[in-house]
Amino acid sequence: MASLFTRIIEGDAPARFVWKDEQCVAFLALHPLKPGHTLVVPRVEVDHWIDLDAALMSRLVHVAQIIGIAQRAAFRPEKVALMIAGLEVRHVHLHLVPIGDLREMDFGRADRDPDPVALDEAAARLRAALLDQGRTEVHGA
Repeated sequence: MASLFTRIIEGDAPARFVWKDEQCVAFLALHPLKPGHTLVVPRVEVDHWIDLDAALMSRLVHVAQIIGIAQRAAFRPEKVALMIAGLEVRHVHLHLVPIGDLREMDFGRADRDPDPVALDEAAARLRAALLDQGRTEVHGA
């Protein structure tokens, strides 16, 4: 059975994409910790990050860095946190979260009912920041 993220990538489940390339995609978290919380996900379905091909892992981190720079520009956080956990969806994904305090990385406090308008606005801000970087992989702009 395909993971939720595979269904999102294939267009069978909704998401607010901000990035698409041949190896990975990025979209806003369905249950964000903070505005702009984004997931970088490989197109290939792999359960654990340690099982990824090194080149694909490198690509994911590179895209995460590009998106993190855009998050910094769009949301002005003190830091952009990067986390890999993978327990909630068994498909590798990197969490990028604009934060001002480590306590903001508490997944127990994720917004389970986010405002769709706020999500659309966060996605638009992030896409605009990526376009300002000259990125051509921006999706949904």
